[in-house]
Amino acid sequence: MAHEGGPPFLVSLFMFLFMLPSVCDCHPHPAGSMRSMANHTARKVSDIAAEVAGYTDVAKKIIDLAVFGAAQNRSYRRLADFTDTIGNRVSGSQNLEMAIKYMYNAMTQDGLDVHLEPVKIPHWVRGKESAEMIAPRSKSLAILGLGSSVGTPPEGVEAEVLVVQSFDELKRRASEAIGKIVVFNQPFVSYGVTVAYRAYGASEAAKVGAVATLIRSITPFSINSPHTGLQDYQDGVKRIPSACITVEDAELMWRMAQRGQRIVIRLTMGAKTLPDADSFNTVAEIPGWEHPEQVVLLSGHLDSWDVGQGAMDDGGGAMISWEALSLIKDLGLRPRRTLRTVLWTAEEQGGVGAQQYFDLHKVNMSNFDLVMESDLGTFTPVALQFTGSVAAQKVMAEVVKLLAPINTTKLEANGEGTDISPWLKAGVPGASLHVADSRYFWFHHTEGDTMTVQDPQEMNLCSALWAVVAYVVADLQDMLPRVI
Repeated sequence: MAHEGGPPFLVSLFMFLFMLPSVCDCHPHPAGSMRSMANHTARKVSDIAAEVAGYTDVAKKIIDLAVFGAAQNRSYRRLADFTDTIGNRVSGSQNLEMAIKYMYNAMTQDGLDVHLEPVKIPHWVRGKESAEMIAPRSKSLAILGLGSSVGTPPEGVEAEVLVVQSFDELKRRASEAIGKIVVFNQPFVSYGVTVAYRAYGASEAAKVGAVATLIRSITPFSINSPHTGLQDYQDGVKRIPSACITVEDAELMWRMAQRGQRIVIRLTMGAKTLPDADSFNTVAEIPGWEHPEQVVLLSGHLDSWDVGQGAMDDGGGAMISWEALSLIKDLGLRPRRTLRTVLWTAEEQGGVGAQQYFDLHKVNMSNFDLVMESDLGTFTPVALQFTGSVAAQKVMAEVVKLLAPINTTKLEANGEGTDISPWLKAGVPGASLHVADSRYFWFHHTEGDTMTVQDPQEMNLCSALWAVVAYVVADLQDMLPRVI
């Protein structure tokens, strides 16, 4: 596929497309939406179950096409071509803008209605970086600077090390931290719990006088691979350089410290933050035949970190969100409501593109039926996670029964995702994909996030689930009921 032009193409393309009526939800219909919700609530559960069961044959056609038919392995091939062509796609980079242009062209050629919506995103650049243990022996340390970290002076920072295992230990030993590089060797509990060290380690260390931080990578398994990610400086606290090191090196220095050995490290980081960059959320649609203003939104994020290929995080989620629309289009299906795939930009910087999308479209919140996000891998699907009212849960429990041919009929609580979280907080029903993700954090934010992690059959199953759920919800007589 040819990809002529550069960023000016994107700007001019957007200026043309943004003037079209289909670009935004310009005509909210809150009254009709509320009537729909009220009607839905009044209907008997048995009636809704019967309505959903009527989609059994359609669901089977979607599954057969995705898993056994002409579309078999298509999402995997699309992902391979995309990641092999573009590579990693960090926020603000030329690679990310190439990725957006690539996806715009590819989804347009697929026969979908595609447009771009402009956003401003952070632009952090890693630069050259290295870490060397000077004492008690010479050893090169594998590191990855953390997103938004400041750099060191050009000559680097050379200092003695203080190794701690928790924030509490750091506070107890605060007097020992002055002028030192703090190494966090925190045990991995879970990503949600342990990521606090990556996010806040630099500021906590700076509060007690440290000159830099090296943080044990947030992973349960390592083969001497550092993991990057975002870190968050606290207002009013000195900003010091922060990078992740491998589990192995963190444990090595912990053992050395326990023996009373003096550890010295020389750290050099060329990281810097540039002015915010222009970018886009990429949007593709199948307009609804009856209620085009009402939307079922599928999504994944297009950006990645600047290591690996971003195949798992989140190329897979982006591709199945495209593939779901392709499957529905290929079968000649068109739901009552609009199916909209959004490929977010700058998720890794904290959902920046998604927040701006929410700010733009929240005026039409009553027309968003369901928001879906896949951002925890596209391994074998286990269940659909869902957040919504009790009445909506009952509807969704019927919908997932249609997934019996792929043995994924479980509905779990707590649909989640950085990019859909603003909608969930506002009361819009939301769903996420639960997969067999035991290996996800092995590769997360590392050089190991490549196509080798992906499996075509697993992606077929994820695509089938995603397409069935999205189509059926978009085609039901009523919108999902929400708490009013």
